[in-house]
Amino acid sequence: MNIAIYGPGRAGGALAIAAVEAGHTIVSVKGRNPDRALALADRVGIADGEADILIIAVSDDALASIHEMVVPTAVPYVVHVSGAVPVSILHEFRDAGSIIGSFHPLQTMPDAESGATRLTGASIAVTADEPLRGALFELAESLGCQPFDVADEVKPLYHAAAAAAANATIASLVVASDLYQSAGVEFSHTRPLVDAVVANAFELGPADALTGPIARGDVATVEAHVNAVRTAAPESLDAFLSLCKAVAEVAGRAGEFEGVLR
Repeated sequence: MNIAIYGPGRAGGALAIAAVEAGHTIVSVKGRNPDRALALADRVGIADGEADILIIAVSDDALASIHEMVVPTAVPYVVHVSGAVPVSILHEFRDAGSIIGSFHPLQTMPDAESGATRLTGASIAVTADEPLRGALFELAESLGCQPFDVADEVKPLYHAAAAAAANATIASLVVASDLYQSAGVEFSHTRPLVDAVVANAFELGPADALTGPIARGDVATVEAHVNAVRTAAPESLDAFLSLCKAVAEVAGRAGEFEGVLR
């Protein structure tokens, strides 16, 4: 497939690198940052040819004005990589004769190189009608990814779930790291625990994988936790209480801990 990329950042760069490694051809790399676009073009190599698909990899906010940055032309397929923004944001490309959709890698990509590596085995949410849907499924599979359908109207909800899975997990680990530091314990010691918890969530289901004092209803233990955090790490107290309240809701024990988690 001949691919044009607009947006040479982390997502666009990762997709371009992974596509070339999978045997696809990059025919264009453009973006608001010419130096970054040139660097990515040098990395992947640009070949002559007409694009079969234009992949737009810019921030969600930038998509609102994408038609001012990219003049709509009759590229057969045009997709964006946002998990939350509706496909209709590309309506001017559709009006110019392109079939439009979205192609959202459900993976974290801290930079283009590591992102390309992490795409292998990742899932990709596809929002498109045929024949674009089939083409995007084939593209995803060629990258070693697992494509799945997401309806346009539920994309914000789907993306909220992705944000909860990824960003809320990181937020809880930041709180844990701060508390470990206050206790004089290296954060790295908790990795086997975290790895096991994540494995349990996917093997048993997240609700059934919940353990710990809140799940058991150990009010006195949780009260001791709260008092310890309040004394030794007061700057983490609000975040810790919020996390505990969320756990209590999941465990169905919010009422039992209402007096402690305040």
